[in-house]
Amino acid sequence: MSLYSEWRDKLEKNKETGAEEAFFRNYLDTETEAYRKILKSGETRIGGKLSELAGAYGMDNVTFMGFLDGINSSLENQLDLESLDQDSEIELSIDLEKLYYNMLEARADWLYELEEWDGRLSAERRREIRRKFHEDHRAVRTKVGRNDPCPCGSGKKYKKCCGA
Repeated sequence: MSLYSEWRDKLEKNKETGAEEAFFRNYLDTETEAYRKILKSGETRIGGKLSELAGAYGMDNVTFMGFLDGINSSLENQLDLESLDQDSEIELSIDLEKLYYNMLEARADWLYELEEWDGRLSAERRREIRRKFHEDHRAVRTKVGRNDPCPCGSGKKYKKCCGA
């Protein structure tokens, strides 16, 4: 069984046994410390043997797979998680702007509000990323109202043109 499958099984078992809340609280604390360490170091390229990287971030191999699952979409080259084992050599090239955006999308305020971001992305750049995130997730009204300009381009109100 792959490490990634073990991670997914671990998630399922904790959900079934009702230990999900305690499990996630513990995982999120570990994940937060890993991100603190990454941001503080300033390294965006991290490489090595999976088991050694897991140890460096205070995780067992299966938990580290959960971490990789979370950060995978923020990497310049995503990993094939199913093919990884403890002896796999991996290279993580983290795109910090994409990581910040993805943390906003995950509503992970405990991560995107870390003070360690100050040294990596300027406050202005983080505001721009947040603005882009909100722009990308804005609800758009597609219904044409009676008194709106007609979408055909005639210049008339919808009710006097195509809506008549």
